[in-house]
Amino acid sequence: MPIRADYHMHSSFSGDSQAPMEDMIRQAICLGLSEICFTEHMDMDFPVSEECPAGMFELDADAYRAALLCLREQYRDRIKVRFGVELGLQPDISRRIAAFAAAYDFDFIIGSTHVVRHLDPAYPSYYEGRTTEEGYRAYFEEILASVRSFSDFDVYGHIDYVIRYSRERDANYRYEQYADIFGQIIDALLEKGKGIEINTAGLRKGLREQHPCTGFLKEYRRRGGEIVTVGSDAHRPADIALPFARAEAVLKECGFTHYCTFEKRRPLFHRL
Repeated sequence: MPIRADYHMHSSFSGDSQAPMEDMIRQAICLGLSEICFTEHMDMDFPVSEECPAGMFELDADAYRAALLCLREQYRDRIKVRFGVELGLQPDISRRIAAFAAAYDFDFIIGSTHVVRHLDPAYPSYYEGRTTEEGYRAYFEEILASVRSFSDFDVYGHIDYVIRYSRERDANYRYEQYADIFGQIIDALLEKGKGIEINTAGLRKGLREQHPCTGFLKEYRRRGGEIVTVGSDAHRPADIALPFARAEAVLKECGFTHYCTFEKRRPLFHRL
């Protein structure tokens, strides 16, 4: 069956989106989706810059929850609307992040890495004094440290997100070059019973593949991984569920027979 649940979406409750939540819901209904999960950004201690003022990615969770519950009820006969969050993980503030995660009745939590040792990989300054490979490895090492130090999440998001913003992007990026650190990440996730997401935003941004790359997905499945959600990482209605047909094909190629949604932090499996 076609994938009918988008599990990575943002609205104006995230600092980098201006989309009204209701517009996102209405577009999802128009596309024939049966379920969506809003995963608004919560990134504590995000590096301050001219483009990113202090607190830009700190979520007003109370206002977000109230708006979502209202719209969930309004549209309950047309689509399921889940309450999620995308937590920016940083090992040195794990206790603060854990306290936030425990304070709300989320259906679903994505753990993501957007900051590496107080640097934002989206800006050229991240690569000052290091090669592209060194920048990628530092990012993957930060993911591994986050998985080992933090447990209150359900899937890890856009695992090779770092390649979106480097000078070379994915021109010389190959799974095999980072297989050692990727294997450690996969083992750490599986040891904790955590899943991953297939995030299609990279395809919209001109990359050859989704996040994570197909090699990572194949290895996660080969080692026994089964929990995988599908997310567009949409920040506007026009990007919802794009391109999910490609995501479905990749998942099948990698040996997956199901994808997941979540309710009250429990994975539910749906046949592809």
